[in-house]
Amino acid sequence: MRILKPETRAALHRWLFNKPHLKKLVHKLVYIKDRLTIAHYSLWNPLRRDTVLFTCFVGRSYGCSPKAIYEYMRTDPRYAGYKFVWMFRDKERCRKYRQIPALQDAEIIEFKSAAYYKYLACAKYIVSNYKFHAFSPRRKGQIFLQCWHGTPLKRLGFDVDDNVINARDSRSDLKKQYEWMSRQSSYFISPSAFASARFNSAYKLQEIQPPTEIIEEGYPRNDALAAATPEKAQEIRRRLGVPEGKKVILYAPTFRDNQHSAGLGFTYELAVDFDRLRERLSDDYVILFRAHYLVASSFDFTKYAGFVYNVSDVDDINDLYICSDLLITDYSSVFFDYANLRRPIIFYMYDREQYGSVIRGFYIDLAELPGPIVETEDDLVEAVLGFDEENFYDARYRAFNEKYNYLDDGNASKRVAERVFEPIVK
Repeated sequence: MRILKPETRAALHRWLFNKPHLKKLVHKLVYIKDRLTIAHYSLWNPLRRDTVLFTCFVGRSYGCSPKAIYEYMRTDPRYAGYKFVWMFRDKERCRKYRQIPALQDAEIIEFKSAAYYKYLACAKYIVSNYKFHAFSPRRKGQIFLQCWHGTPLKRLGFDVDDNVINARDSRSDLKKQYEWMSRQSSYFISPSAFASARFNSAYKLQEIQPPTEIIEEGYPRNDALAAATPEKAQEIRRRLGVPEGKKVILYAPTFRDNQHSAGLGFTYELAVDFDRLRERLSDDYVILFRAHYLVASSFDFTKYAGFVYNVSDVDDINDLYICSDLLITDYSSVFFDYANLRRPIIFYMYDREQYGSVIRGFYIDLAELPGPIVETEDDLVEAVLGFDEENFYDARYRAFNEKYNYLDDGNASKRVAERVFEPIVK
């Protein structure tokens, strides 16, 4: 169970940030404590073949492919004999998610609680879309399903150049994390042949022993996009308070590896002038602003009420895809998923040269992107006002979907479940 309050932990992180040797010692002591706790629960709890532990972004939300796989399994009679467990980050989130009807079939537990350590030790299946905890080695017979969280545009893992700046972790620390994640993963979900090759390279999945098996069956989380309807979009807009008759822009930038604050995490410096956007676009549009899940910045859009809606706390980004008419992003992988809806996409890459050469680098030629690239706010506004509503889904856009989204047919959750989980009927 956690002892320190969040604000106390943040203050401690800030203090330790400039004391690297002491920070390393503290992390080592916490690691030893966690390993001993897991060892204790492993000793007294045999592996439970009927138990699945789910987590999304280390307990930050209920969404992505873990949600899609869970909601498929809970409705398929072949998996009726399973016990489902969901881990969330803190007590407040646990209380919130216990109210969701779909989660009535699951046990809700808190991160680093006694129940969490117990299920890490004894659940046969662990389903996550992010890194696995270094303190919890996979037991013999235990299966870790790595769902990951996007087709990569920007370089990942071992593919990132050693001279790239990361404000939080050193390259040696990052490489240890990559290797650990690879060794702990039993399966790694991939949405395409392209993504499989990138994951293999970035995380050396076939070089470790035993190698991690890639499940190239599409992204379960995109099943919801295949099933999207206009009625669903309207329901989401009403829930978010979007006025009738307005077109919806989803603005979803990614984080920058070189923007990090001790005790807070990665931050994001807004690169748009919302006063200018409101002046030019507010007659016809509203903007849904979605920060990356790693970004801890607090954004205050009070002065833009009725035009900018901060939807960073919406659990499932699919809802934002479904209810929007247009996506603006930069280097985030969101556009791969959004392209399934065949709606307009604009790439606002105001720092393209720096991002490509200093921060990350790219896997694909930007000429393949299914929409225009703009680098100034003036061009961004003109791109929004000037896109061709009839002909934007052109040959380049179609070729993009044929290369990257050909497996997203609405049945990925079913195929993944059949590959990983044995039927257990009550």
